[in-house]
Amino acid sequence: MRPSSTYRVQIRPDFPLTATAEIADYLADLGVSHLYSAPLLTSAPGSEHGYDVVDHSQVNPALGGAEGLRALSEALKGAGLGLIADIVPNHAGVAVPAANPTWWDVLKNGQKSAYAHFYDIDWSRGRLLLPVLADSDTALDDLRIENGELHYFDKRYPIADGTGDGSPREVHDRQSYELVNWTRGDSEINYRRFFAIVELAALRVEDPDVFDATHAEILRWYNEGIIQGIRVDHPDGLRDPGGYFTRLREAAPEAWLVVEKILEPGEKMPGWPVAGTTGYDAMAEVNGVFVDGHTETFFDTLDHHLTGTETSWQDLVHQTKKTVATTLLAAELARLARFVPDIPDAPRALAELAACFPVYRSYLPFGGRHLAQARSEAGRRNPHLIGVLDKLTARLRNPDDELAIRFQQFTGAVMAKGVEDTAFYRWTRFVARNEVGNDPADFAVTTDEFHEAAEERQNDWPDSMTSLETHDTKRGEDLRARLAVLSEVPGDWTEVVRRWVRIAPLPDPSLAHLIWQVAVGAWPVSRERLQAYALKAAREAGAATTWQRPDEAFEQALRQMVDQIYDDPALHREISDFAASIAPPGWSNSLGQKLVQLTMPGVPDVYQGSELWDHSLVDPDNRRTVDFAQRRELLGRIDDGWLPPVDETAAAKLLVTSRVLRLRRQRPELFTGYRPVFADGRVGEHVLAFDRGGAVAVATRLPVGLSRHGGWHDTTLSLDGHSWTEVFTNTSYGGNRLAVAELLHTYPVALLVKE
Repeated sequence: MRPSSTYRVQIRPDFPLTATAEIADYLADLGVSHLYSAPLLTSAPGSEHGYDVVDHSQVNPALGGAEGLRALSEALKGAGLGLIADIVPNHAGVAVPAANPTWWDVLKNGQKSAYAHFYDIDWSRGRLLLPVLADSDTALDDLRIENGELHYFDKRYPIADGTGDGSPREVHDRQSYELVNWTRGDSEINYRRFFAIVELAALRVEDPDVFDATHAEILRWYNEGIIQGIRVDHPDGLRDPGGYFTRLREAAPEAWLVVEKILEPGEKMPGWPVAGTTGYDAMAEVNGVFVDGHTETFFDTLDHHLTGTETSWQDLVHQTKKTVATTLLAAELARLARFVPDIPDAPRALAELAACFPVYRSYLPFGGRHLAQARSEAGRRNPHLIGVLDKLTARLRNPDDELAIRFQQFTGAVMAKGVEDTAFYRWTRFVARNEVGNDPADFAVTTDEFHEAAEERQNDWPDSMTSLETHDTKRGEDLRARLAVLSEVPGDWTEVVRRWVRIAPLPDPSLAHLIWQVAVGAWPVSRERLQAYALKAAREAGAATTWQRPDEAFEQALRQMVDQIYDDPALHREISDFAASIAPPGWSNSLGQKLVQLTMPGVPDVYQGSELWDHSLVDPDNRRTVDFAQRRELLGRIDDGWLPPVDETAAAKLLVTSRVLRLRRQRPELFTGYRPVFADGRVGEHVLAFDRGGAVAVATRLPVGLSRHGGWHDTTLSLDGHSWTEVFTNTSYGGNRLAVAELLHTYPVALLVKE
């Protein structure tokens, strides 16, 4: 069943299922057809996100359990809405072993456990390594035995039957697991993880038993009509994504299935039996078309002046991916190398191939050309490894070779950690484009490129999700829309940021450039939020400080820099003034990209709260509580006839969002095709417009440049001779040529429907 649109809610302990049920009527009024929830199965104690499932057999009691889900389902059905559930097939939470019955049993019984095959464990080292101890040679002395269990401070571990006599250390040495220094995890761990997170252990869902056990509850919801669709988290970690989706489709033949597949620009998705992706590809296109591509060299010059770096994006990515492959993921690299013991240089060559891999992973035989690209680039960078690379690629292109299977899982983790979580925080030329699913070297998207991508989506994946923001994006949609304005005022931005870096210096100039951009993009932002963001960004970048080894002196300098933004009155006033100057064109961009995303081919998702301005930062900032009472009140006023101004209240965005969503739900036949519509006139390039088959979306792009030209002048749109109604203002238009100045007199966007 294809939704007309979805609304993402981060259901969590402080906003549980019952609270979500209470907004069902609001979501129906907004115009969506389906609620799209965060994971609902039982997650680790205290989890704020739900992606660390510990028990696949029940609804999370912390969210309200089975009763809560029943109440939500009844409320949604009463409001005429459906439900899309987020699931996590790749891994399970193991941070609290006692909370995960299958992991507990594996720890207790080792390879003899009935659940040993649930997890991707390399038992060749003998014991299951758990890197949880303090960085001390005497950490094992802190073990104690209580209630028939081994305890290490607040952590509990099982004791196998018949092994409980003796001292805690003696008992520990008889177990199927070994507790070791936490610093040994990245290099020695012998179970596959989610990326480099030891608290998330990979599941073997390719095994039918494991699939059945981990999907029984979810499929029961589907079969009982509680859910109509499934969003699949992180398919790139799976051993056989294609086989997994085939099995899931067979089990849920009518479900709307979307996959969190991150496509690099130009990359095609395999022909899986799914509706499409979760929309990062669309996000990159929509945001990029509101960026002025003519100023790219200006930002190159500015970034070089501020940071002194001459490293290209491609070289930085190679560097960060190679570092990740050989450090954070050293244990996974060593496991790969054990499949080729006859090639001494295999670890170096495998790391090089992963660093050169142009996309997240291949799905052999699909995507074999990406391996060929990686082999070519690796040979160019390391001519002395060519012989080794040839031997390896002969095996890596074989879909049935265990080395090839595991290498495909490895490259996705290397890309995610090396690019999303490292390079995005180091290469800070223009951070509006540093977003999941985009290549930051692609500074902007032309209107022709946008239309081409939209037509392709309409033809190939018309039921794919589109999004502007998710729980995993690096910054909120309206923050990016405001930063896009910088591409139109590069001189103004250069003048202020060069002064600010002198007033409030930071030893890491690239990070400083990132923080200044985020500050003006999110302004007004509280000191606490910006401090938390700056610290996370610094540790993710890993250049001056890291999560593993924090540099207190640098982090103190970072705190002082951010404090100065708030404590220096002149600096604070200047930042406020500059942010205020780019806010109105930022609002225009926000309305434009919202209209485009909601009307373009695909199924649009609205991230929680983003029907008003959303200048969120990276998680956990984007999981903050949403004021639904405020949104209800504004929507009620709009429904009573109020045409809100475009201002800080963001009610204009709520108007656009609700009217488009309602139209898509009520008249889906208007959104079944795609045809670019071009404006005539000397400022025609400031229009982005397209006809979906009876509904024509019209958005303003590059509003600062338009203002410099003095407005729309004689710009017109050519339409057929029908009468049209503009949805936001309820104004009628007729004739073949429509004056854009008249059409966009009230708002910078319009949606025309044939009468």
